[in-house]
Amino acid sequence: MSDSTTPATRRLGRVQHLLKQIVYGGNDGIVTTFAIVAGYAGAAAEGPEKIGALAVLVFGLANLVADGVSMGMGEFLSTRSQRDLYRSRRAAGLSRFRADPDAGRDEIAGLLAARGLPSEDAAAAARHLSRSPELIEDIRLSYGEGIADMRLARPVYEGLTTFAAFLVFGIVPLLPYLMLEDDHDRALILSVVATFGALLGLGLVRWRTTGVGALVAVVETVGVGALCAAVAFGVGALVGG
Repeated sequence: MSDSTTPATRRLGRVQHLLKQIVYGGNDGIVTTFAIVAGYAGAAAEGPEKIGALAVLVFGLANLVADGVSMGMGEFLSTRSQRDLYRSRRAAGLSRFRADPDAGRDEIAGLLAARGLPSEDAAAAARHLSRSPELIEDIRLSYGEGIADMRLARPVYEGLTTFAAFLVFGIVPLLPYLMLEDDHDRALILSVVATFGALLGLGLVRWRTTGVGALVAVVETVGVGALCAAVAFGVGALVGG
């Protein structure tokens, strides 16, 4: 049977699979580095000469790389831990089912009945499903314990995706300071514009891959960034003032 999916569909599927890492890393990268820019702006509000653009670049780039590595490693460890937990719980459940199939069938029948299936149908379905102990255990973990199937998770790949998204999106607020070292005011304005443009782009990625309303996806993503920027500006003004 031939594969009827188009290259665009396959690319979208890959983005959807890594959406969590892209949004998580990208949003945190934007917010983290722009918080430094906003904090600088707040601290320098009463005198731009107090803090130079070099400080923004030094602290921003150092923070970008350090936090990017931390985020990537955190995603790697989190995904690996979730995968190991799923595997161990699944193995233990399979052992219990093979030792006592009747109890396993009763548990699955109860889970199916709790989701609206008539009791007799739930019992019949559990009998048929019990022919595949692994399928029974997948259902029990999903319905009974709320644990997602993590067998296909790739911790290294997902950690690298988080790291890359953090760097790619996180560098955006700092680009104007790299290009306009001697024009602090203009660099700040462009940084604000670039940051909200990046947040807008991230919101559109959410909309395109999840199907959620475009307005909701954009407002939520930009709103979180704006709130964090406002807090950073306020703290900078308080400390700098």
